[in-house]
Amino acid sequence: MSYLFTSESVSEGHPDKICDQISDALLDSFLAQDPESKVACETLVTTGLVVCAGEVKTEGYVSVDEVARRVIKEIGYNKSDYQFDYKSCGVISTIHSQSPDINQGVERAALEDQGAGDQGMMFGYACNEMDNYMPLPVELAHRFVQELAAIRKEGKKMRYLRPDSKSQVTVQYSERHKPERIDSIVISTQHDEFADEATMLETIHRDVEKILIPRVKKSCPKNVQRLFKADYQLFVNPTGKFVIGGPHGDSGLTGRKIIVDTYGGRGAHGGGAFSGKDPSKVDRSAAYATRHIAKNMVAAGLCDQVLIQVAYAIGKAQPVGLYVNTYGTAKVKMHDSEIAKRINEIFPMRPYDIINRFHLKNPIYEPTASYGHFGRDCYESEVETAQGKHKVTFFPWEKLDYVDQIKKAFKL
Repeated sequence: MSYLFTSESVSEGHPDKICDQISDALLDSFLAQDPESKVACETLVTTGLVVCAGEVKTEGYVSVDEVARRVIKEIGYNKSDYQFDYKSCGVISTIHSQSPDINQGVERAALEDQGAGDQGMMFGYACNEMDNYMPLPVELAHRFVQELAAIRKEGKKMRYLRPDSKSQVTVQYSERHKPERIDSIVISTQHDEFADEATMLETIHRDVEKILIPRVKKSCPKNVQRLFKADYQLFVNPTGKFVIGGPHGDSGLTGRKIIVDTYGGRGAHGGGAFSGKDPSKVDRSAAYATRHIAKNMVAAGLCDQVLIQVAYAIGKAQPVGLYVNTYGTAKVKMHDSEIAKRINEIFPMRPYDIINRFHLKNPIYEPTASYGHFGRDCYESEVETAQGKHKVTFFPWEKLDYVDQIKKAFKL
């Protein structure tokens, strides 16, 4: 019997995502000056106010005010009508130095002995539903809010759009866990005031149906396009009016969209947020490493889907455990525990190894803070640091660079 699964996403203008982007922009600014910076930045936004807090150990200096305003401007909060704009909002910083009790467990005389910045468990997931090895519901949810933002910034159509928006996609799956059709789409988008409420609802619904959905559908491969059948349910701004939004409509905090940031509720989540944390915090770096493992396993044909868990003790370099669950989809005659043992031999998982594998001390984090940390295109771009301009790799954990090693190890 078929079943339904739902995932959501939020736009870069959502209050929580504003906070994530400011926190990661601050992290990048510290790393650009001092790659050894240890950073844990949290941000709060509300009507007319930004508050940045956290702990930092660095040789660099960052103007918190300038970074926050630049991020807010680029998102699109540039009008006083929004009750939150980059020019007039207050910016308060209470960032202070990192606790030496934590630092002594992280920094060691031998670099390879670097300990985990905290205890905890992290998960990575991949499946073959999309070309980027992401679950279909969350990937579509991301694309809807990404396209809304693109339409808003182009300024040619749907010119009433404001920065805050949310999406939700429900997919119908077969008993064999294969996507059958899109069951429902929910789009809630902030907008300018309309003179007539009936016209407002009709216009926005029509534009979502005739402009947004075709753009998203066109961006998908043919097999996904076929899932957009004529009988899907479409809900547009279900509450009616959505003029008051952003930090004026709802306060935001760093780290409140951890399911949006990962797999939309598929697989599992260890509970740790990503944004504002330097790579010594395994909440972030080990989640990237486990996604990399999972994606390469599925791409190698070892399984159709897989969940990877790794766990650490604070201050210790070696993980306390590695877990693999292929959900019965493995293509080799091995128990998942045997697969885990072999995977552990291929992928060193000390924080030192993970940081070096992906060059995580580079300022590459701000682009991760909206539209998900996974399933994104890996690309190179030039960044400016205290050492000058140089090219760095963004989303390096999305590389399929271990496929051959996995095939060889498992005789695929």
